[in-house]
Amino acid sequence: MTLDPIFTTPPARASRIPGPPERPAPITFEVSIDGRPVSVEAGSTILEACRSIGIDTPTLCFLENLTPVNVCRLCVVEVANARALVPACSRPVEPGMEIQTDSERVRHSRRLVLELLASSVDVSLAGPQSPNGEIARWMERYGADPGRFGPPSAPADAGARDAREVGHHHAPAGSTAETVAQPVKVDNELYVRDYGRCILCYKCVEACGVDAQNTFAIAVAGRGFDARISTEQAVPLPDSACVYCGNCIGVCPTGALMFKREHDMRADGSWDESSQATTDTICPYCGVGCTLSLTVQDNEIVRVTSPLDQRVTDGHLCVKGRFGFAFVQARGEPGD
Repeated sequence: MTLDPIFTTPPARASRIPGPPERPAPITFEVSIDGRPVSVEAGSTILEACRSIGIDTPTLCFLENLTPVNVCRLCVVEVANARALVPACSRPVEPGMEIQTDSERVRHSRRLVLELLASSVDVSLAGPQSPNGEIARWMERYGADPGRFGPPSAPADAGARDAREVGHHHAPAGSTAETVAQPVKVDNELYVRDYGRCILCYKCVEACGVDAQNTFAIAVAGRGFDARISTEQAVPLPDSACVYCGNCIGVCPTGALMFKREHDMRADGSWDESSQATTDTICPYCGVGCTLSLTVQDNEIVRVTSPLDQRVTDGHLCVKGRFGFAFVQARGEPGD
C-alpha cells in the first residue's frame, strides 16, 4: 500500500457547514404564581417568571443592564413559608415555590413604600413618557396617600443636605413631613442634578461604577434620611472624577438626573412629548458601532439614549455618543 494518496489527495468536502455544538436543553421546573402553574427555567428570578406570564410587577431600582441592589422594596412578593416578603428582582425561583404577587400583605407593603417615597421626594413629573409617569400610575393602583404624613417641609438651602453630619438629623418642627427638597444643581452645560427627585435607587452609582463606566465619580454619602448621592467631598461635577458619559442619566428612573436641554425645555414649558419622535441610528464617532436612540422635537435633537437590548452598548454610551450631537444642528445658512 502506497502512502502517496494520503499526501496528494485532498479530503472529501464536508457535507454540511460546521456549527457550534448544540446547547443542552434548559432545565425547567414548575412554580405557582397567584395560583397559576408556570414553567420557568432554572436560574430565573421571580420577576422574570412574573413577566413571562404578563404580571405587571412594579420596580424602581431594577434595570436589566445593572446588578440588582434590592433597595426600593417595591417589587416584593409573598412566598409561601417565607418569614418576610422577598424582592422579586433578585430572588431566584425554586421548584414548587408558591408566589403571591397581589396579596393584601404585598399591596400594603407597596402602598406604604409609595407613600413614604412621595411624602419625601418630588414625583410630580407627569406624562406617559416622563420618568415619573409610572410612579403616579402605581400610586393610584395601590391607593397610596402620602398626604397622611402631613404637608412637606420647606426645601433645604443650597448645599445644606451635603453638609449634614451623620447622627445629627433632627425631625422637622410641627406636623410636616421631612423631604429631600433642595435647589437644582447646575454646574455644567450637559446635565443637571435635581436631587429633590432622587429616591436613592443606586442605579446611577452602579452605572458609574462596576456595571458600566468604572469611574466611581459618585457614591452614597450619609446615613438614614441624610443619605444622598454625592461626589467626593461634595465637589461640583467639573471638579470630580466625572467623565460625562451620562450613563447615570440613562438609568435614572425619576428625572433626578436629566439632560440640561430637557430640563430647560421643561422649565420654560416647551417640552412636548406628544410632538416627539424617536429614531435609532449608529454613532458616527468611532468604529464600535453603538446604537443611538435620538429623541427629536421640532426637527431638533433633544435627548440621546441607547436601547438596553443592544449587546454593543447594553444601553450605555460615552460622552461623544450621548452629548456630541450639537454639530448635527449647526446647519447654518444655505451656501455657507
